[in-house]
Amino acid sequence: MSTFLFFQATQIRLDASFTKNIPLNHSYMKTYMKHSANFGGANNILISVCDSEGDIFNERFFDTLKGVHDKLFFIPGVDRIQVKSVFSPSTRFVEIVEDGFAGGPVIPADFQATKQGLATVKGNIEKAGIVGSIVSDDYSCAMVKAALLEINPDTGEKLDILKISEQLEQDVRQTFENENISVHIIGFAKMVGDVANGAKGVVLFFAIAIAITAVMVYLFSHSIRLTLLPITCSLIAVIWQMGMLSSLGFGLDPMSILIPFLVFAIGVSHGVQMINAVVKKIGKGLTTKAAAQASFRALLIPGGIALLSDTVGFLTLLSIDIGIIRELAITASIGVAMIILTNLILLPILVSYMNISPKAKVGQLSEESVFWQVVASFSTRKIASVILLFTAILYVIGFYQGNNLKIGELHAGAPALHESSRYNQDTFLITDKYAISVDYMSVIVETTPDACTSYNTMTTIDKFQWQMQNIAGVQSAVSLASISKLVNAGYNEGNPKWRVIPRNQQTLVQSIARIPSSSGLLNNNCSVMPVILFLEDHKAETIDRVVDAVKLAASELDNEAIEFKLASGPVGVMAATNEAVAQAQIPMMLYVYGAVILLCLISFRSVRATIVVVLPLYVVSTLAQWLMTVLDIGLTVSTLPVIALGVGIGVDYGIYILSTMSAQLKAGASVHSAYLSALKERGSAVLITGITLAIGVSTWFFSDLKFQVDMGILLTFMFLVNMLAAIIVLPALAAFLWPANKANK
Repeated sequence: MSTFLFFQATQIRLDASFTKNIPLNHSYMKTYMKHSANFGGANNILISVCDSEGDIFNERFFDTLKGVHDKLFFIPGVDRIQVKSVFSPSTRFVEIVEDGFAGGPVIPADFQATKQGLATVKGNIEKAGIVGSIVSDDYSCAMVKAALLEINPDTGEKLDILKISEQLEQDVRQTFENENISVHIIGFAKMVGDVANGAKGVVLFFAIAIAITAVMVYLFSHSIRLTLLPITCSLIAVIWQMGMLSSLGFGLDPMSILIPFLVFAIGVSHGVQMINAVVKKIGKGLTTKAAAQASFRALLIPGGIALLSDTVGFLTLLSIDIGIIRELAITASIGVAMIILTNLILLPILVSYMNISPKAKVGQLSEESVFWQVVASFSTRKIASVILLFTAILYVIGFYQGNNLKIGELHAGAPALHESSRYNQDTFLITDKYAISVDYMSVIVETTPDACTSYNTMTTIDKFQWQMQNIAGVQSAVSLASISKLVNAGYNEGNPKWRVIPRNQQTLVQSIARIPSSSGLLNNNCSVMPVILFLEDHKAETIDRVVDAVKLAASELDNEAIEFKLASGPVGVMAATNEAVAQAQIPMMLYVYGAVILLCLISFRSVRATIVVVLPLYVVSTLAQWLMTVLDIGLTVSTLPVIALGVGIGVDYGIYILSTMSAQLKAGASVHSAYLSALKERGSAVLITGITLAIGVSTWFFSDLKFQVDMGILLTFMFLVNMLAAIIVLPALAAFLWPANKANK
C-alpha cells in the first residue's frame, strides 16, 4: 500500500483557480458570476510597459507595446474580446468639430512610427481621454489589459492559472523586457503564480523542520533508532496523505501545501509520547513487546481523543464557504487520519520488534529533578491563586484588545506577498503612474431593458455615483450616466453648463449612442449598467466604509424599476470574502470548542476535567487575537484557519497530562501528587513536543510569502503558549476544582 500511495503522491499537482478563492454562494459573488460575461470580473491581467527614458513616443516603445498586445491576445485562456490597449480597435477617440463629432481608432490603420505619426497618436490619446487609464499620467508607460476565462478554449478544461502565470513571465516579461523597456504585470493569475513559486520554498522548510525535529527527538530519546522511528512513521503518514489526496483527485494549492508539514509535526509529537511511554515501562521491568502493548493500551484513548480533536479542528473549517479553505480542511483531516494509523498503531508494532535496554532513558530531566518539584507547586492553592489571577488579567486585556481585530487585509499590495516582492513593486508602480486605482469595485445596476434612455433611471444612477464619490476612500467613479453628461456637453461646443443628463429622450439617446457595450458601462440591451468605484486601497476599513455607504444609498434609491447590487471587481471579491470570514468566525469557534468539549466529556466523563483542559485553550485563543492586533495582522482566509488549528492541536498537551492525573485522582491522590506523577510520566514529552512544534513552524518566519510568515507567527505562539498553559494554568485550575482535602493548601 505504501508503494502505491508513494507513487500516487508523486503524481500530485499544484492546483489553483480563481473560483476556489472566493465564496461563490455569497450574494456579491452571485451578482459577480451572473454578469461576468458582460463586464468581466476580478480575474484580470494588467501589463504596464514603461520606457526607461520616460517618454513612450518612439518607434522602439510602440513596437514593443504592439508585441505585448499581440502576445497577450493569443495566450489560450485570455478573453480576446476584452484585451484592451491603444492598439485595440475599440480604443477610440471622439472630438468636437464644426459639424459635430469626429473620431476613429487611437492608432490609425495607416500608422507609421514616424515623428508625425507619433504626434498624431499622442493627440488621439489625449482626445480619447485615456491618459491615466491606458496611458500613464506622465506618458512614460502604457497599459495592456485583459480578462481571463474560466475554461481553456483549446482544451475545454479548467484554465490552468499557474501555466498562465508562467506564460506571462516567460512569453511577455522575459521576451520584451530589456535595458530600455520594463514590463510590470499584476492580476490574480500572476499573483497566484508568484505565490506558488514562493510556496516551493516550503520544501526547504520541510527539510529544515525534519532536521530540527530529528535533533530535538534525539536529545529526548538519546537513541538514533528511537529518533528515526517517530520521524519515519510521521513521514509515512505524509506520504499516505499525499497519495490519498492524489487518488481522490485533489491537488495542492499554495495554502494547503503547508499542511503536510503540520501533519508531520503532529505525527512526531504523538510519536514522542509513544516512545516516552514505552521506554518508561521498559524501565519498570517489562519486555519491549509487553511495554509496547501496555503503551498502546494506555495511549490509545488519550492519543485517539487528541487526534480526533485535531481532526475536528480541521473539519470545522468546512463551515467556511470558500473552496481553498474547505480543501485545506479535507487535506488536513486525511493527514490526521493517517497519523492515527501510523503513530498510534504502526509505531508501537515496530517498537515491539526492537531490543531496548531497561537502562534506556528519555527526557533531559530525570523523574527526581527539582524542576518537576517546582512546576508541581503550580497545583498548590496558594501559588495557583496567583497564577489564576494573572491569567484572568491577561484574559481581560486580551479580550478587550482582541475586539480591535480587523477582518480583512490591513496592508497595501497583494497581502500574500511581502511589500518588497516584484509583484507588489509592480502594483505600487502602476498605482503611482496611472490615475485609476487597481483596487476597484463595480456596483451593478439592474433595471429594465433600454433603461439608459430613461431620464429618471439615469438621474438615479448619477445621484448614486455622486454619493459614492464623496465617500472617504473613493478616488473616483465612472458610469454610463457620467459619460453621457460629457458627451452631451460635447454636442454643445463643450460648454460645461451642458454637462448634465438631458431631459429630452431623443437628446439622451444621442448622448449614449456612441458608447459601445464593449466599454464595460452597459450590456447589449442597456438593462444592466455598472457604477465603477476606484478606491484608494483595499484595506479592511476602506472596504467596510464603502460597502456600508453603497448599502445605505441602495436602500434609499432602490425601487421597482432599478436595483443597485454589490459587487464585482477585485474589491468586490475582497468584500465578499471579508464578510464570509466574519460570518464564519464565531460559528467555527463554537464548532471547534463544542467538539473538543464533547470529546473531553466522553474521554474523562468529568465536567471538571473538561473545564481544566478547555479553559486554558480559550484563554490562549483570546491572547492570539490580541497578538494579531499588536502585529497588525488581519483576520483573513489564511489566518482564520490558524485559530481553529491552534485549538485542535493545542488540546493535545492537556489531554496527555490530565489522562495521567485522572488515574491518580481516582485512586485518591491529591492534586499536587497526581500532577507531580503526570509530570514525571509525561512532562518531558510534552515540553519537547511543544518546543519542537514551535521551532519547526518558526522557520516560516523566513518565507517569501507574507501569509506564511503570519501563519508561522500565530502557530508558533499557539503551540508554545498552549503548552505553557497546559503545564501552568491546567494544574492551577485543578487545585480548586477537585475537593479541598485532596489539594495541598
